[in-house]
Amino acid sequence: MVKVAVAGANSGLALEVIDKLVEDHKHEVVALCRKDPTQFPQQRGVHWVQTTFKDKAQLVKLFGDVEVVLNFIVVHNDPGNESARLLVDAAVEAGVKRFAPSEWTMSQQLYSIIDSVPWYQGKLDMQSYLREMNKDKKVIEYCFFQPGMFMDYAGYPHKLAKHVPPMPTVWQLDELRIVGVKGHEDDMVTMTTVSDIAAVVKHAIEYEGEWPEVGGIRGQQISPRQLQQMVEKIRGKPVQLELVEQSDLDNGVLNAKLPLVQHPSIPEDQREAWSKPGWIGILTAVAKGAFAVTDEWNKLLPDYKFTSMETFITQTWK
Repeated sequence: MVKVAVAGANSGLALEVIDKLVEDHKHEVVALCRKDPTQFPQQRGVHWVQTTFKDKAQLVKLFGDVEVVLNFIVVHNDPGNESARLLVDAAVEAGVKRFAPSEWTMSQQLYSIIDSVPWYQGKLDMQSYLREMNKDKKVIEYCFFQPGMFMDYAGYPHKLAKHVPPMPTVWQLDELRIVGVKGHEDDMVTMTTVSDIAAVVKHAIEYEGEWPEVGGIRGQQISPRQLQQMVEKIRGKPVQLELVEQSDLDNGVLNAKLPLVQHPSIPEDQREAWSKPGWIGILTAVAKGAFAVTDEWNKLLPDYKFTSMETFITQTWK
């Protein structure tokens, strides 16, 4: 049995991970959130705690017999990484063995495109913080869990995960339309289902070896053109591959019609302001390879079978 503390436990992905961790009653979870915890699923093996993430002494006490801390707090909702840094510091003081910062998406290529997705700066800052902490000796074991895009989002508007809500992407398969960047039609993107991410995290919790610093989780690599051809074959209908110019994106011009960003961390009255820069950032990230993650956890878990894109498309759309 491993006792795991989950910060930002009310987020969709965190709830999926919690469900997986306690499904066979092997592990215990301390679920930390700012909101009233009574509104979230109450289940065996999960102890909910309401906290501000500002009281280090409280966190140290909560982490007293915890072996792993997983952070799911959205970085743009944590200015200056105040909560994230406090979680690390409290974990170290409490003697926690392992820590996972709030990654859960792009690869290390994020460094090269951060100007296009500045809301992710906190991820890079926390990577530097952890590396600096372990510079002279290992103070705490950590891993940057990076699964690329959620494959479930390619099923929009269908709700395919229990807790992660559907969200539109630049791959609008409901409209048989894929938006990409000209010249990057064959560049790879990693797509991983939410259920596979949760399962890998559970395996990682139980993994007896040392965690890799960069922990890529590669469900499947696929390019916009390959996805176009796959969907056309499975659905028997033509799919439009609509291409925009990278030079336009670099100049803040989005020559493609895309819906409002609907991420649950963005209030409804802010979604219009977020949408244009958000889509430009996502398209740039796809074109520059930031969603093509490495496969460290695939290699460490060779017997785990990931959901293929073909299986996902067939089950969701045929």
